[in-house]
Amino acid sequence: METCSDLQVDINGEETIFLNKKIICKYSGTLRKLLGTSTSSSNSNLKVIFNDFPGGAESFELVSRFCYSNGQFTVVPSNVVLFHCAAKLMEVIEVLEQTEKCMQEIRSWAWSEVLLGLKQCQELQTSSDTDSWAAKLMDVLVEKLCLAIEVSPSSAASACSPSPDSSVLRFSCDSKSTESFKNGSSRIPWWFDEVLVLSPGLVATLLKLMIARKFDNLTISRFLFYYQKAKFCSAPSNEKREILETTIDTLYVLDRSCVPYKSLFSLLRLALGSNINKSVMNKLELMIGQQLDQATLDNLLVPSPLKSSHLYYVNLVLRFAKAFFSEAKRGSQVKKVASLVDQYIAEVAPDPCLKPSKFLSLLTLIPDIARESHEDIYRAIDMFLEAHAGLTNGEKLRLIRTISYEKLSAESRAHVSRNTKFQAIQTADLKQHKQLILRVEKVETSGDDEKLKEQIEGIQWRVMKLERACLKMQNQMEAIKKRTSRGSNRSLPKLCS
Repeated sequence: METCSDLQVDINGEETIFLNKKIICKYSGTLRKLLGTSTSSSNSNLKVIFNDFPGGAESFELVSRFCYSNGQFTVVPSNVVLFHCAAKLMEVIEVLEQTEKCMQEIRSWAWSEVLLGLKQCQELQTSSDTDSWAAKLMDVLVEKLCLAIEVSPSSAASACSPSPDSSVLRFSCDSKSTESFKNGSSRIPWWFDEVLVLSPGLVATLLKLMIARKFDNLTISRFLFYYQKAKFCSAPSNEKREILETTIDTLYVLDRSCVPYKSLFSLLRLALGSNINKSVMNKLELMIGQQLDQATLDNLLVPSPLKSSHLYYVNLVLRFAKAFFSEAKRGSQVKKVASLVDQYIAEVAPDPCLKPSKFLSLLTLIPDIARESHEDIYRAIDMFLEAHAGLTNGEKLRLIRTISYEKLSAESRAHVSRNTKFQAIQTADLKQHKQLILRVEKVETSGDDEKLKEQIEGIQWRVMKLERACLKMQNQMEAIKKRTSRGSNRSLPKLCS
């Protein structure tokens, strides 16, 4: 080996390597182009700087050793990725031939070698070559997992060793049945921990291949939550977002029975603080909404976004319910959701910052047929009116009209008849309608324009309908008063006075 070092190579500013120009240029087409073929002493102290050398000093040293060993340095699975990327930039044809040959034997590699190759690909991220190689390596990785499942129980039983070379067989031993997952067993397949070295992008590719090969959905679901919990806390903000998006996107295509419903709300809390892609958030809301009958009140009491003044994220619950009712549901499911929403309405009603329009949207969210009783919404409206003294009569009346008096208990009907907030609104509304009719009639007699007359007639018709509705309401209240005056003096429910 020649000892003259007449060339300095700075690798990404992290290390300077001293080389013999003649030896390195014999194999490297890139350096030959940069330095020429001269070897005179006048060319001493030459220096080459690489700012973005793939794999850094480690991969450059591999190529250098190949050159200094006169092409005898061996390419193996553990260094093939680094070797290939460095040799491609340095234009060392002999190395490229060996790396291509090594990759042709990829299916005979050990699990640990495939995983190391993937890790190196994600660290390099330099070219389409590494993407292509990562795809090949990932395909082999999934193939090894699938083959592990097919190992017979007797073979698997003898393969439960901690050796990396036997890890493929250990998979079938540690996860030969998904029943342990369903029973809440803490035992996890060995590969869960080993693939934690992969980035969210590579994990997304891994899972897509697993799904395409009909991998057990329950295992995939468990791995996703395991990966998310293990990686999320220590990840930078951009990677946190990528982890969540990968998790949600994959869960969305799995069998819903394999996705723990409570865990979706844990993801929701993280997603609301991570500014994830809107389309991904929509998928999460859809998964939660479609199974809303499994939710609890605590699940729905999500704090509102920071810029909002009201306490709870009402719009989120409205979207959940929309997703739920977008599909045909059994009667029992609808009744569960109706009860849940009524509980939620009672919780948000006292919030003085909740807009009447949002509260009305909640009241009208559930089909009337799903509510056997209007007790809860009557109490909620009463609390809302108490907390919103500044509402107009029109706003108050729109809320009151959502109550079906036939679905109230005798005690509640008695309370309505004595509830001054309700009576004042209805009386004021009736007077307003009568005044409006007089004004319309006055305009009608003095107007000559035909179009104006048509508009006025339409208004008058609507006003008359409103008047009949108010009169009916008043009659119902009078009837309630008469019945309660003849009845016993039973105690009334505790409501907002």
